[in-house]
Amino acid sequence: MGKVQKTQDSKKSQDSLKTPGSKKSEKAQNIHKIKKVHLSAATVSVDLGDGSERGAYVGQGYILNKLGRPHRAISIMYCYYPLDEAWPKRASEAYPDKKVTFAWDYPYDDYFPYRGGIGGNTEGEPFTCMRDIRSHGQEVILTLTCDPNVGDEHIIAIAKDLRPFGRMMLRLNHECTGNWFSFTKRASYQQIADFFVRFKKIMSEYAPNVRLILCAGAVMDKKIPELEMEKEFNEAGAVADIWSIDRYIGLNWGWPFEVAEKDNHSHRLESARKNYELTKMSCKRYCEIYGTKKPFVMSEVNADGDVAGPFKQAKVMKDFYTLFKKDPEHWASAITFYQFRDDGRLGLEFTDPSDPSVGIDWPVMDTYREIINDPFFVPDIKPGKTEKLPVTLRWGSSEDSDGLAIDLDMEKNPVFAEVNFPESLIPANLMLEINGRWFRKAPGTRFVDLMPAFYKNRLKGACRMNLCIFAPPASGENDPAQGEDWAENYYFTLEELPDIRLRFEPVV
Repeated sequence: MGKVQKTQDSKKSQDSLKTPGSKKSEKAQNIHKIKKVHLSAATVSVDLGDGSERGAYVGQGYILNKLGRPHRAISIMYCYYPLDEAWPKRASEAYPDKKVTFAWDYPYDDYFPYRGGIGGNTEGEPFTCMRDIRSHGQEVILTLTCDPNVGDEHIIAIAKDLRPFGRMMLRLNHECTGNWFSFTKRASYQQIADFFVRFKKIMSEYAPNVRLILCAGAVMDKKIPELEMEKEFNEAGAVADIWSIDRYIGLNWGWPFEVAEKDNHSHRLESARKNYELTKMSCKRYCEIYGTKKPFVMSEVNADGDVAGPFKQAKVMKDFYTLFKKDPEHWASAITFYQFRDDGRLGLEFTDPSDPSVGIDWPVMDTYREIINDPFFVPDIKPGKTEKLPVTLRWGSSEDSDGLAIDLDMEKNPVFAEVNFPESLIPANLMLEINGRWFRKAPGTRFVDLMPAFYKNRLKGACRMNLCIFAPPASGENDPAQGEDWAENYYFTLEELPDIRLRFEPVV
């Protein structure tokens, strides 16, 4: 990350690297200067689904090391049906004997339960996942299916739960023009839309830092450039902070009860271009209706391997993301790949049936890694003015944060590159970026080995490059004691620099 980070060094600087000296003098020679840097949005951002009815949540440390960079946001899926007798058990556990022939045949949605709200607490899920996501320099997208019959007191409780989690996004009752989720069986579409408006009004009062995503109707036919149920969801679209749709290029919606075959029909596969064009038409229609432009995101997309197979899946997804690159209009804000590890074939990894804690790569993993490291989808890191210690770092979000860059003189591709932290920085939670590769330094960690940044992306000669440091909250939550803007920003003061060990030849 950071689109311009390496410059050819001068001969004088190259020669200085070769001068023998103590560890202290080597450190001084390698570190040229420090300066502020600003992290801002990519042209189109990439988000990732992690956990749903189809797979368990995977820790962000694993995902970061697998993909090499954080995402703008991680989407997690939960449900809240506190008026039901079996709540808060997961539906499939509460009704183990119920005859089910479709994923949504249970009395309420079979997502993991949202453990907060009235009578709940923030010690369990989804809050453990939300803390993990934010401590790794990403924002939270909480997808929450919610009984539209709950009273205001439930919404207020949820708002209070979410307020400490910074600039997160809440996708309430997604795919709400469909008929499969339980909330669509408990209220009319107009009532569901009115519930969204009520939820937004309360959220604005009690947790204004939380942005609401409306995932509703889309344009389904090029000949009919209108959204599904435009009239019913008109006010909901007006109050929403973000517009979105879910649209799969390929999907076996009969999973896990039906295997996709040529002689059955609970599946489909369309072209990447058709999906792209209809999604773009949906965005344009929203802008036409309201006479304004808001962020528009694809909240779920994939080409199901159940239908396409592993190789076509990878090709179709590459083609799809490439269409965004080629379009000069840049109309979308973000794309969410659904999902990281899936029990079926909708993931970058396939859950090992013999050991659910293990994921098996699909070919789309390598393709996706290539996609998200394309500069078009990479957030920008812009250098600022030269600084002196101490420096206060600000974490606003993965698209708006101020960090610190240390200029490093590199003689050639290193053999050893590591960061060692002094006692004052041992408790710190830091995200480090160098040569396009990101690392997390968790609280208690004393050193980080940077060499994975130089395995495949090897330096071809001498250059000067940045080691960038950002400081998202260690707990994943913002601190109310930090001032009036605490819900929007988190601050950390860097009192001293780490020791950076660079060696360009083997020890022996």
